[in-house]
Amino acid sequence: MSLACRVIPCLDVAAGRVVKGVNFLNLRDMGDPVELAALYFERGADELTFLDVTATVDERATMYEVVQRTAEQVFIPLTVGGGVRSADDVGRLLSVGADKVGVNSAAIARHELIDEIADRFGAQVLVLSLDVKRASTGVTDRYPSGFVVTTHGGRTETDLDALAWAREAIERGVGELLVNSIDADGTREGFDLELVALMREISSVPVIASGGAGSVEHFAPAVRAGADAVLAASVFHSGQLTVGQVKAAMAAEGIVVRDGAAIADAVSEGSGPA
Repeated sequence: MSLACRVIPCLDVAAGRVVKGVNFLNLRDMGDPVELAALYFERGADELTFLDVTATVDERATMYEVVQRTAEQVFIPLTVGGGVRSADDVGRLLSVGADKVGVNSAAIARHELIDEIADRFGAQVLVLSLDVKRASTGVTDRYPSGFVVTTHGGRTETDLDALAWAREAIERGVGELLVNSIDADGTREGFDLELVALMREISSVPVIASGGAGSVEHFAPAVRAGADAVLAASVFHSGQLTVGQVKAAMAAEGIVVRDGAAIADAVSEGSGPA
């Protein structure tokens, strides 16, 4: 039996509010995260992802409170990332209602963090968040895949080949890969299908495709390329697309999705694909 593809709205949170900007600059207030999370839950989202885009000590308490309030109202898996630097951080997020926790920069700085979290809590709670772009140097001995892991919203290239880092992280205990294409992010021209396919080839864990969604037609190709889940932010927050529309479009392409009610609502309202 085919597993259903998950549709995941992503909420960037700063100071307790959902924000949207470009590379985390010029952030604009998009609303209350708990209200938006409840709306996406009602409309058939399979999971939710919260990213703390400021991740400072001062904002961390706010994020815990947001996660707790959301978990009390929304009964789908909730992944939280941003500023996670230790296994204790993971423990506290899980204690207030997170189901999974994403790691990024801290794991790049100290690879052993992945082992520590996985050993303490299990792979099922650990998501590796990868901000990936094509290496400015192209395919080289350093970057044999031609893709490099970045930090700071894609502005800083690390010395990590994207596929090699993903493979190492899986071996250390990561249970899922959230692969965000910096090249595609914000373009609304579609997911980076080459990147998704390469990640699928080397990954023994689920792959979430992120970056580039702009229309309902963009999601099915990402799944065919190997994504187990598709994630988007601004197209949902702006109301340009709904979860139901995305699921209806994927179902029309023969992709197994969850929650037929969301699809039926989208079609009955005349907002689904023709």
